Amino acid sequence: MMEFVTSRMKSFRFFSNDVGIDLGTANTLIWQKGKGIVLNEPSIVAFDRTTKNIIAIGYDAEKMVGKTHRDIKTIRPLKDGVIADFEIAEGMLRAFINKSSTTMSQAKRMVICVPSGITEVEKRAVRDSAEHAGAKQVHLIAEPMAAAIGVGIDVHEPMGNMVVDIGGGTTEIAVIALSGIVVAESIRIAGDELTSSIVNWFKRQHNILIGDRTAEIIKVNVGSAWPLAQEIQIEVKGRDMVSGTPKSIQVSSEAIRSALNENVSTIVEAVLALLEKTPPELSADIFDRGIILTGGGALLKGLDERLRRETSLPVHIADDPLTAVARGTGKVLEDLEAYSSVLIKSKRY
Repeated sequence: MMEFVTSRMKSFRFFSNDVGIDLGTANTLIWQKGKGIVLNEPSIVAFDRTTKNIIAIGYDAEKMVGKTHRDIKTIRPLKDGVIADFEIAEGMLRAFINKSSTTMSQAKRMVICVPSGITEVEKRAVRDSAEHAGAKQVHLIAEPMAAAIGVGIDVHEPMGNMVVDIGGGTTEIAVIALSGIVVAESIRIAGDELTSSIVNWFKRQHNILIGDRTAEIIKVNVGSAWPLAQEIQIEVKGRDMVSGTPKSIQVSSEAIRSALNENVSTIVEAVLALLEKTPPELSADIFDRGIILTGGGALLKGLDERLRRETSLPVHIADDPLTAVARGTGKVLEDLEAYSSVLIKSKRY
Protein backbone atom coordinates (compact mmCIF):
# COMPACT_ATOMS: atom_id res chain seq x y z
CA MET A 1 0.00 0.00 0.00
CA MET A 2 2.82 2.38 0.92
CA GLU A 3 4.51 1.68 -2.43
CA PHE A 4 1.27 2.58 -4.24
CA VAL A 5 0.93 5.88 -2.36
CA THR A 6 4.57 6.71 -3.01
CA SER A 7 4.11 5.94 -6.70
CA ARG A 8 1.06 8.21 -6.90
CA MET A 9 2.90 11.03 -5.09
CA LYS A 10 5.80 10.73 -7.51
CA SER A 11 3.43 10.88 -10.46
CA PHE A 12 2.09 14.23 -9.23
CA ARG A 13 5.56 15.72 -9.42
CA PHE A 14 5.91 14.85 -13.07
CA PHE A 15 3.61 17.57 -14.34
CA SER A 16 3.87 21.24 -15.02
CA ASN A 17 0.59 23.08 -14.51
CA ASP A 18 -0.85 22.70 -18.02
CA VAL A 19 -0.14 19.83 -20.39
CA GLY A 20 -1.45 19.15 -23.88
CA ILE A 21 -1.06 15.64 -25.26
CA ASP A 22 -1.43 14.24 -28.75
CA LEU A 23 -1.74 10.62 -27.63
CA GLY A 24 -1.32 8.95 -31.00
CA THR A 25 -1.15 5.37 -32.19
CA ALA A 26 2.25 5.96 -33.76
CA ASN A 27 3.67 8.92 -31.79
CA THR A 28 2.96 10.80 -28.57
CA LEU A 29 3.62 14.53 -28.43
CA ILE A 30 3.52 16.59 -25.23
CA TRP A 31 3.07 20.36 -25.07
CA GLN A 32 3.81 22.30 -21.90
CA LYS A 33 2.73 25.83 -21.12
CA GLY A 34 5.52 28.32 -21.68
CA LYS A 35 7.74 25.74 -23.39
CA GLY A 36 5.85 24.43 -26.41
CA ILE A 37 6.37 20.86 -27.57
CA VAL A 38 8.75 19.17 -25.14
CA LEU A 39 8.41 15.55 -26.29
CA ASN A 40 7.80 13.76 -29.58
CA GLU A 41 8.45 10.02 -29.41
CA PRO A 42 6.99 6.75 -30.74
CA SER A 43 4.07 5.35 -28.71
CA ILE A 44 5.92 2.10 -28.06
CA VAL A 45 6.54 0.33 -24.76
CA ALA A 46 8.89 -2.53 -23.91
CA PHE A 47 7.95 -4.41 -20.76
CA ASP A 48 8.74 -7.57 -18.82
CA ARG A 49 6.20 -10.27 -19.73
CA THR A 50 6.18 -11.71 -16.20
CA THR A 51 6.02 -8.60 -14.01
CA LYS A 52 4.61 -6.14 -16.60
CA ASN A 53 7.24 -3.64 -15.41
CA ILE A 54 8.06 -1.12 -18.13
CA ILE A 55 11.65 -1.46 -19.36
CA ALA A 56 11.74 1.22 -22.09
CA ILE A 57 9.46 3.70 -23.85
CA GLY A 58 9.58 5.79 -27.01
CA TYR A 59 12.74 5.71 -29.09
CA ASP A 60 14.45 3.34 -26.64
CA ALA A 61 11.61 0.83 -27.01
CA GLU A 62 11.47 1.32 -30.78
CA LYS A 63 15.06 0.10 -31.08
CA MET A 64 13.96 -3.19 -29.48
CA VAL A 65 11.09 -3.91 -31.90
CA GLY A 66 11.64 -7.28 -33.57
CA LYS A 67 14.79 -7.94 -31.55
CA THR A 68 13.51 -8.95 -28.11
CA HIS A 69 13.88 -12.31 -26.36
CA ARG A 70 11.01 -14.25 -24.77
CA ASP A 71 11.05 -12.30 -21.48
CA ILE A 72 10.53 -8.90 -23.10
CA LYS A 73 7.56 -7.76 -25.18
CA THR A 74 7.22 -4.56 -27.20
CA ILE A 75 3.75 -3.20 -27.95
CA ARG A 76 1.87 -0.10 -28.94
CA PRO A 77 -0.70 0.36 -26.15
CA LEU A 78 -2.93 2.34 -28.52
CA LYS A 79 -4.67 0.85 -31.53
CA ASP A 80 -6.63 2.80 -34.13
CA GLY A 81 -6.24 5.95 -32.06
CA VAL A 82 -7.70 4.54 -28.83
CA ILE A 83 -6.32 2.71 -25.80
CA ALA A 84 -5.98 -1.04 -26.31
CA ASP A 85 -3.97 -1.86 -23.16
CA PHE A 86 -5.13 0.33 -20.27
CA GLU A 87 -2.37 -0.55 -17.76
CA ILE A 88 0.52 -0.17 -20.21
CA ALA A 89 -0.95 3.04 -21.68
CA GLU A 90 -1.17 4.59 -18.21
CA GLY A 91 2.43 3.61 -17.46
CA MET A 92 3.60 4.99 -20.81
CA LEU A 93 1.77 8.27 -20.24
CA ARG A 94 3.26 8.68 -16.78
CA ALA A 95 6.76 7.82 -18.05
CA PHE A 96 6.54 10.24 -20.98
CA ILE A 97 5.43 13.09 -18.72
CA ASN A 98 8.23 12.27 -16.31
CA LYS A 99 10.71 12.28 -19.20
CA SER A 100 9.52 15.60 -20.59
CA SER A 101 9.10 17.54 -17.34
CA THR A 102 11.70 19.88 -15.91
CA THR A 103 9.49 21.23 -13.14
CA MET A 104 8.06 19.56 -10.07
CA SER A 105 4.62 21.17 -9.82
CA GLN A 106 1.37 19.27 -10.08
CA ALA A 107 -0.76 19.20 -13.22
CA LYS A 108 -4.06 20.94 -12.87
CA ARG A 109 -5.25 20.76 -16.45
CA MET A 110 -4.65 18.42 -19.36
CA VAL A 111 -6.05 18.50 -22.90
CA ILE A 112 -5.85 15.20 -24.80
CA CYS A 113 -6.67 14.64 -28.47
CA VAL A 114 -8.90 11.72 -29.45
CA PRO A 115 -10.46 10.50 -32.73
CA SER A 116 -13.73 12.22 -33.65
CA GLY A 117 -15.54 8.87 -33.78
CA ILE A 118 -14.53 7.82 -30.25
CA THR A 119 -17.13 5.98 -28.15
CA GLU A 120 -18.16 6.86 -24.57
CA VAL A 121 -16.28 3.81 -23.27
CA GLU A 122 -13.13 4.87 -25.12
CA LYS A 123 -13.47 8.43 -23.77
CA ARG A 124 -13.63 7.07 -20.23
CA ALA A 125 -10.53 4.94 -20.83
CA VAL A 126 -8.55 8.02 -21.93
CA ARG A 127 -9.84 10.14 -19.02
CA ASP A 128 -9.12 7.42 -16.48
CA SER A 129 -5.57 6.90 -17.77
CA ALA A 130 -4.83 10.61 -17.46
CA GLU A 131 -6.40 10.89 -14.02
CA HIS A 132 -4.57 7.82 -12.72
CA ALA A 133 -1.36 9.37 -14.00
CA GLY A 134 -2.06 12.36 -11.74
CA ALA A 135 -4.05 14.93 -13.75
CA LYS A 136 -6.65 16.94 -11.84
CA GLN A 137 -8.64 18.24 -14.83
CA VAL A 138 -8.88 16.32 -18.11
CA HIS A 139 -10.38 17.79 -21.28
CA LEU A 140 -10.81 15.92 -24.56
CA ILE A 141 -10.72 17.46 -28.02
CA ALA A 142 -11.30 15.87 -31.42
CA GLU A 143 -8.11 15.51 -33.45
CA PRO A 144 -9.30 17.38 -36.56
CA MET A 145 -10.47 20.29 -34.39
CA ALA A 146 -7.09 20.45 -32.62
CA ALA A 147 -5.33 20.20 -35.98
CA ALA A 148 -7.37 23.10 -37.37
CA ILE A 149 -6.55 25.25 -34.35
CA GLY A 150 -2.90 24.20 -34.55
CA VAL A 151 -2.51 25.38 -38.16
CA GLY A 152 -4.01 28.77 -37.32
CA ILE A 153 -7.62 28.43 -38.51
CA ASP A 154 -10.14 30.61 -36.65
CA VAL A 155 -12.58 27.80 -35.84
CA HIS A 156 -15.08 30.24 -34.29
CA GLU A 157 -15.90 32.06 -37.54
CA PRO A 158 -18.90 31.12 -39.74
CA MET A 159 -16.68 29.77 -42.52
CA GLY A 160 -16.23 26.17 -43.60
CA ASN A 161 -12.81 24.56 -43.37
CA MET A 162 -11.99 20.96 -44.29
CA VAL A 163 -9.18 19.26 -42.41
CA VAL A 164 -7.79 15.81 -43.21
CA ASP A 165 -5.60 14.56 -40.37
CA ILE A 166 -3.80 11.33 -41.30
CA GLY A 167 -2.22 9.84 -38.19
CA GLY A 168 -0.89 6.40 -37.39
CA GLY A 169 -4.14 4.63 -36.53
CA THR A 170 -6.91 6.77 -38.00
CA THR A 171 -7.59 9.29 -40.73
CA GLU A 172 -9.82 12.05 -39.39
CA ILE A 173 -11.74 14.08 -41.96
CA ALA A 174 -13.90 16.96 -40.78
CA VAL A 175 -15.62 20.12 -41.95
CA ILE A 176 -15.40 22.72 -39.20
CA ALA A 177 -17.37 25.94 -38.68
CA LEU A 178 -18.67 28.01 -35.75
CA SER A 179 -16.60 26.14 -33.12
CA GLY A 180 -18.00 22.77 -34.10
CA ILE A 181 -17.60 19.82 -36.41
CA VAL A 182 -20.42 19.97 -38.96
CA VAL A 183 -19.72 16.65 -40.69
CA ALA A 184 -16.93 14.20 -40.00
CA GLU A 185 -15.58 10.81 -40.97
CA SER A 186 -13.10 8.71 -39.01
CA ILE A 187 -11.63 5.73 -40.84
CA ARG A 188 -9.14 3.24 -39.46
CA ILE A 189 -6.93 3.42 -42.54
CA ALA A 190 -3.85 5.56 -41.91
CA GLY A 191 -0.08 5.34 -41.51
CA ASP A 192 -0.01 1.89 -39.89
CA GLU A 193 -2.18 0.37 -42.62
CA LEU A 194 0.03 1.92 -45.29
CA THR A 195 3.06 0.33 -43.61
CA SER A 196 1.31 -3.05 -43.36
CA SER A 197 0.38 -2.91 -47.04
CA ILE A 198 4.07 -2.70 -47.93
CA VAL A 199 4.88 -5.71 -45.70
CA ASN A 200 2.06 -7.71 -47.32
CA TRP A 201 3.06 -6.69 -50.83
CA PHE A 202 6.58 -8.09 -50.36
CA LYS A 203 5.09 -11.34 -49.04
CA ARG A 204 2.75 -11.72 -52.01
CA GLN A 205 4.97 -10.51 -54.80
CA HIS A 206 8.44 -11.65 -53.74
CA ASN A 207 7.99 -14.21 -50.93
CA ILE A 208 10.12 -11.96 -48.73
CA LEU A 209 9.35 -11.14 -45.12
CA ILE A 210 10.35 -7.64 -44.00
CA GLY A 211 9.83 -6.00 -40.61
CA ASP A 212 7.53 -3.08 -39.84
CA ARG A 213 10.50 -0.77 -39.25
CA THR A 214 11.90 -1.57 -42.70
CA ALA A 215 8.47 -1.04 -44.26
CA GLU A 216 8.13 2.31 -42.46
CA ILE A 217 11.49 3.46 -43.83
CA ILE A 218 10.46 2.41 -47.34
CA LYS A 219 7.14 4.28 -46.99
CA VAL A 220 8.77 7.48 -45.78
CA ASN A 221 11.62 7.52 -48.31
CA VAL A 222 10.07 5.97 -51.41
CA GLY A 223 6.30 5.78 -50.88
CA SER A 224 4.07 7.98 -53.02
CA ALA A 225 0.43 8.49 -53.99
CA TRP A 226 1.16 10.07 -57.37
CA PRO A 227 3.90 9.50 -59.98
CA LEU A 228 7.21 11.08 -58.99
CA ALA A 229 9.07 13.49 -61.23
CA GLN A 230 11.93 11.00 -61.13
CA GLU A 231 11.17 7.41 -60.16
CA ILE A 232 13.87 5.59 -58.18
CA GLN A 233 15.10 2.08 -57.35
CA ILE A 234 15.85 0.92 -53.82
CA GLU A 235 17.45 -2.15 -52.28
CA VAL A 236 15.29 -4.03 -49.78
CA LYS A 237 16.61 -6.71 -47.45
CA GLY A 238 14.50 -9.33 -45.76
CA ARG A 239 14.09 -13.07 -45.17
CA ASP A 240 13.23 -15.43 -47.99
CA MET A 241 10.00 -17.19 -46.97
CA VAL A 242 10.91 -20.31 -48.95
CA SER A 243 14.54 -20.91 -48.04
CA GLY A 244 14.53 -19.01 -44.74
CA THR A 245 17.78 -17.27 -45.64
CA PRO A 246 18.44 -13.49 -45.86
CA LYS A 247 17.72 -12.01 -49.27
CA SER A 248 18.11 -8.67 -51.02
CA ILE A 249 16.14 -7.38 -54.02
CA GLN A 250 15.79 -4.16 -56.01
CA VAL A 251 12.32 -2.59 -56.23
CA SER A 252 11.05 0.57 -57.88
CA SER A 253 9.11 3.46 -56.42
CA GLU A 254 6.33 2.59 -58.89
CA ALA A 255 6.03 -0.84 -57.26
CA ILE A 256 5.78 0.68 -53.77
CA ARG A 257 3.13 3.10 -55.03
CA SER A 258 1.07 0.16 -56.29
CA ALA A 259 1.45 -1.49 -52.86
CA LEU A 260 0.03 1.63 -51.20
CA ASN A 261 -2.65 2.36 -53.78
CA GLU A 262 -5.58 0.46 -52.24
CA ASN A 263 -5.31 2.21 -48.88
CA VAL A 264 -4.59 5.61 -50.44
CA SER A 265 -7.71 5.17 -52.60
CA THR A 266 -9.77 4.42 -49.46
CA ILE A 267 -8.62 7.71 -47.91
CA VAL A 268 -9.41 9.64 -51.10
CA GLU A 269 -12.86 8.02 -51.32
CA ALA A 270 -13.58 8.97 -47.70
CA VAL A 271 -12.73 12.61 -48.49
CA LEU A 272 -15.01 12.55 -51.55
CA ALA A 273 -17.82 10.95 -49.51
CA LEU A 274 -17.60 13.65 -46.85
CA LEU A 275 -17.64 16.40 -49.49
CA GLU A 276 -20.95 14.94 -50.70
CA LYS A 277 -22.39 15.30 -47.17
CA THR A 278 -21.19 18.89 -46.71
CA PRO A 279 -23.89 21.60 -46.70
CA PRO A 280 -23.81 23.73 -49.90
CA GLU A 281 -22.83 27.00 -48.19
CA LEU A 282 -19.85 25.34 -46.53
CA SER A 283 -18.95 23.62 -49.81
CA ALA A 284 -18.59 27.08 -51.32
CA ASP A 285 -16.16 28.04 -48.54
CA ILE A 286 -14.12 24.87 -49.09
CA PHE A 287 -14.02 25.59 -52.84
CA ASP A 288 -12.31 28.91 -52.02
CA ARG A 289 -10.16 27.74 -49.10
CA GLY A 290 -9.36 24.20 -50.13
CA ILE A 291 -8.45 21.15 -48.04
CA ILE A 292 -5.77 21.22 -45.35
CA LEU A 293 -3.68 18.08 -44.75
CA THR A 294 -2.14 17.43 -41.33
CA GLY A 295 -0.58 14.46 -39.54
CA GLY A 296 2.33 12.28 -40.60
CA GLY A 297 0.41 10.87 -43.56
CA ALA A 298 0.28 14.36 -45.10
CA LEU A 299 3.98 13.89 -45.90
CA LEU A 300 3.34 10.94 -48.23
CA LYS A 301 4.79 12.12 -51.53
CA GLY A 302 2.16 13.18 -54.06
CA LEU A 303 -0.85 12.75 -51.76
CA ASP A 304 -1.72 16.43 -52.09
CA GLU A 305 -1.54 16.16 -55.89
CA ARG A 306 -3.69 13.01 -55.89
CA LEU A 307 -6.37 14.72 -53.78
CA ARG A 308 -6.14 17.87 -55.87
CA ARG A 309 -6.88 15.92 -59.05
CA GLU A 310 -9.60 13.72 -57.51
CA THR A 311 -11.50 16.57 -55.82
CA SER A 312 -10.68 19.50 -58.17
CA LEU A 313 -10.03 21.56 -55.03
CA PRO A 314 -6.93 23.36 -53.72
CA VAL A 315 -5.03 21.11 -51.30
CA HIS A 316 -2.53 22.52 -48.79
CA ILE A 317 -0.08 20.64 -46.60
CA ALA A 318 0.13 22.34 -43.19
CA ASP A 319 3.44 23.71 -41.96
CA ASP A 320 5.00 21.01 -39.78
CA PRO A 321 1.96 18.70 -40.14
CA LEU A 322 3.31 16.20 -37.60
CA THR A 323 2.95 18.67 -34.72
CA ALA A 324 -0.27 20.44 -35.79
CA VAL A 325 -2.51 18.53 -33.35
CA ALA A 326 -0.14 19.03 -30.40
CA ARG A 327 0.16 22.75 -31.18
CA GLY A 328 -3.63 22.93 -31.25
CA THR A 329 -3.86 21.49 -27.73
CA GLY A 330 -1.41 24.17 -26.62
CA LYS A 331 -3.51 26.99 -28.03
CA VAL A 332 -6.60 25.56 -26.34
CA LEU A 333 -4.81 25.36 -22.99
CA GLU A 334 -3.59 28.92 -23.28
CA ASP A 335 -7.22 30.11 -23.42
CA LEU A 336 -9.51 27.34 -22.17
CA GLU A 337 -12.40 29.73 -21.69
CA ALA A 338 -12.37 30.90 -25.30
CA TYR A 339 -12.09 27.35 -26.61
CA SER A 340 -14.47 25.67 -24.15
CA SER A 341 -17.05 25.23 -26.93
CA VAL A 342 -14.72 23.05 -29.01
CA LEU A 343 -14.04 20.52 -26.24
CA ILE A 344 -15.79 17.14 -26.32
CA LYS A 345 -18.65 16.87 -23.89
CA SER A 346 -18.60 13.53 -22.11
CA LYS A 347 -21.19 11.78 -19.97
CA ARG A 348 -20.10 11.29 -16.39
CA TYR A 349 -21.10 8.05 -14.68
